[in-house]
Amino acid sequence: MNQKSSFIQILKSVQRVLTSDSLGGVRKASVALHLTQPAITARIKNLEESLSCELFDRTASGMNLTKRGELLISYAEQFEHLSELVQKDLIDPAGIERHLRLGVSETIAQCWLPELISRLHALYPKLEIEFNVDISINLRAGLLNREIDLAILLGPISDYSVENVELPGFELSWYAAADAPQDAVEIGYLSRPVLTYARHTRPFRELKEMLFERAGPGVSLFPSSSLSACFRLVEADLGVAVLPKALGKEYVNDGRIREFNPGWVPQPLQFSASYLGEPKSHMVETAAKTALEVATKFTNDKNN
Repeated sequence: MNQKSSFIQILKSVQRVLTSDSLGGVRKASVALHLTQPAITARIKNLEESLSCELFDRTASGMNLTKRGELLISYAEQFEHLSELVQKDLIDPAGIERHLRLGVSETIAQCWLPELISRLHALYPKLEIEFNVDISINLRAGLLNREIDLAILLGPISDYSVENVELPGFELSWYAAADAPQDAVEIGYLSRPVLTYARHTRPFRELKEMLFERAGPGVSLFPSSSLSACFRLVEADLGVAVLPKALGKEYVNDGRIREFNPGWVPQPLQFSASYLGEPKSHMVETAAKTALEVATKFTNDKNN
């Protein structure tokens, strides 16, 4: 069987519209489904007319599902689950045609994202993969708003609706320019600008708290959304940095920067591959497990 029946497809589409709407209105449903708001409204109206019942109570404060609307979602979720079982147990992965919206942190993008996409493409040749790189707070919001199918971010996400696959962590290290004086760096490093992760990220917050404990509020923090830019600024001796060792190793081996040890370092970065548990998707679950395999191999290769 190369594709699901039109009946299953319709129910899946309806389920997504109704679930998105109940979680945030027609606007969020339109974003999640890549449709206009009038198209969503028309779809709901046509469905209500075809079933001869109202699926929503419409009030000045918004739209809420009626009992029949909730019942329809229940039936749609059952069909969704059965459809996923058919896909999992009967359909050759090479024949699956689907769209995966992937969101990743920049650390992942610079380390093992290419390998992940390569593996997914080999597993699902007809899968269309759309990916974007962003900070974790935005990826979390995108996942919960159903704008992303799989988020690989600083996690886990503490929400009942989210499944988290814990990934190997990234150790951090201090870096300075290769030609920076040894004593000046190890003793006076906190008098230099400290380059690190973007503002509104967990690594930035934790580093800021640790620096405040050790040196007070006078340390200059230069946050950036580009880790490669941070490494280049360190290479130009414009500051020191706390960044992942997995990314700094190449710069160190090339003699462009060097590690130094001030006696402390923030805790490793912990990432997770996170996705919504409902509606269940075997393909997204497989993508999360594949991310774990790729991340584990990357970590092992770096340690050997």
